[in-house]
Order: sequence, then C-alpha cells, then structure tokens
Amino acid sequence: MVATEGHPDLKDILSAAARLAGVALRTPLLESERLNERLGARVLLKCEMFQPIGAFKIRGAWNLMSQLSARDRANGAVAFSSGNHAQAVAWAGRRLGMATTIVMPKDAPRIKIENTRALGAKIRLYDRMNDDREDIAREIVGDSGAVIVPPYDHPDIIAGQGTVGLEIAEQCAALGIIPDTAVIPCSGGGLIAGCAIALKSAYPEINVLAAEPEGFDDTAKSLIAGKRIMNPPATGSICDALLVPTPGERTFRINKELLAGGLAVTDGEVRKAMFAAFADTRLIVEPGGVAGLAAVLNEKDRMAGQTICVVLSGGNADPALFAEIIRTESLRDEAAAA
Repeated sequence: MVATEGHPDLKDILSAAARLAGVALRTPLLESERLNERLGARVLLKCEMFQPIGAFKIRGAWNLMSQLSARDRANGAVAFSSGNHAQAVAWAGRRLGMATTIVMPKDAPRIKIENTRALGAKIRLYDRMNDDREDIAREIVGDSGAVIVPPYDHPDIIAGQGTVGLEIAEQCAALGIIPDTAVIPCSGGGLIAGCAIALKSAYPEINVLAAEPEGFDDTAKSLIAGKRIMNPPATGSICDALLVPTPGERTFRINKELLAGGLAVTDGEVRKAMFAAFADTRLIVEPGGVAGLAAVLNEKDRMAGQTICVVLSGGNADPALFAEIIRTESLRDEAAAA
C-alpha cells in the first residue's frame, strides 16, 4: 500500500514500534491444541489483554500523545470512548504528566469507568442514545484548549495500532509460519487498518477479515457497498467496545483497499467464544475482544485447514457478566456432552 495524505504506511508503523519499545508489551502469539482440534485449523491467538490497561489501545494513544509538544501536553488531552481507549489515554497521560478528560457512555462497563478514573482521568458521562460524544469533547476543548485524542481515525493512532499486526508478522516469521487468514475485531477500524497494512506488507496473499457484532457490522456492509454505511438503530450488544455507528473516514479508505470482507457475530456466538477461550486456553477475554474468535468458531467449515491469526483485542470483561457467561456456557457444554 502506498501512503497517501493522512494514511500511514509500513514505515510509520515501524516508527510507532520504536516509540512503543519499553512502553507497550510485545504480547504473545499463543496456540492451543484443544482449540485447533475444535476448529480443524491452526489458530494463533494474539493476546492483547496482557497490555498494561488490558487492551491494545495503549499502542495508538501512546504513539500520538508521546509526539505532542510541551505546550500541547500542558493543555491536557480529551478523548471519547466506551472504555479501553479511555483507559489508554488516561494511562498515557499519567506517564506523560498530562491531565486527561474522558467522555464515556453511561452504560459502559463499570470496571472500565472505575479503571479509567483510577488512572487519574476526569470522567464526563453521556447518554449514548441522545448525546453526541464528539460535540461534548469539542466543548471541553473550547474551554481548556486540550488536544483531542481520537479513538481510531487518525494516522498516528492507526500506525500505533498497526504494531499489533507488525508483531504478528514478525512472530509468524520466527515460527516459519505463513498465515492464510487474520480475523480482527473491528469498531471504527483503526486496529484492523493498521494491522492490514503490516500484515499485507509481509504476506500479500493473506485474507484480513473484520469481526463485528451483528447489527453493528457497518464495516462489512460498507465494504460490500463500496462506501461508508451507517448502522440502523439497534438495541445494543454485549460487545460494548465495538458499537460505533459507521467506519472512520481514514480507516475505511485503507480497509476498502486491503480487507477481504467482514463477518458478523451474534451475542450468543460471542458468549460461546468467551467460554471457548477460557476453557481451551484459560484466557479471560472481554466480549468485543473475542469477536474474532467468535467469527472463526462460527465459520468453522470455511476456516478448516487454514492457519489463522486471531487478535484478542482486550480482556476488560465485566466480572459479573463474565462469571455468568462461563457458568451458563459450561452447563450447556455439559448438557450437550451428556
């Protein structure tokens, strides 16, 4: 992919990786015999839940914020997020000595709100159905002069998130593996856009697929239409991290060029994937973070025989919801085996 205005390229991702050295973890690419047997494929799990804030988001936030001038840092940062980007901006701000204000939906998981506040951020709650989070953020900027750190539609954010794909490519090369497919959770598209740039640079024939909640599969629909599509009003999903109404402008231009398509998953399929991740690998993954694995499990016949890289993008699951899902799915698994 040739870089154009506002679009990062592999060089930008490599620069981001240098900035992130010693800041973000180089997360493992794990393999489970049980999961491979379950799917009839070789599945490699990129475990971003091991990052300091439990999700990949620190990569983009740090890549952008660490490049700000001293004057911009003094004015602080503002971000809008359902949780993981919020925590990432707060975490980076604390390390950089910046004040941070986060605009978060009232229905965000309590663990994400509490974790963000614990990192020193000021929280501004809003109603997801009636308020415009970007308008609120602009109001805060007008009052304070703070810098907006967007969750996905910015070249430095995309390049930072792309270091996930860069690491996957490097780890696969070290193992002598040529992956056939990568399945990556997608909301606004920053993670998958950056990963696609890195992965397609290393493996031009790889199929990169977006995984989204059913009813919020705006990227999949946009890829089919060839233009950005907005989701119709929906009742919601347990995948709180993946509920943007439409793809980002920059991210979609990249994804339109590089992605092979998108896969939608139901809440029920996400629940099964959370149980599979825990039962087969002992990993705790939040609903949005496990969407890629849910898509692979749901497309078992299509994925059979392939080597598949799946990004597990976060592990900030609500404890009560996680416990309920594991308990319920375990009982169903036992009943099916009886």
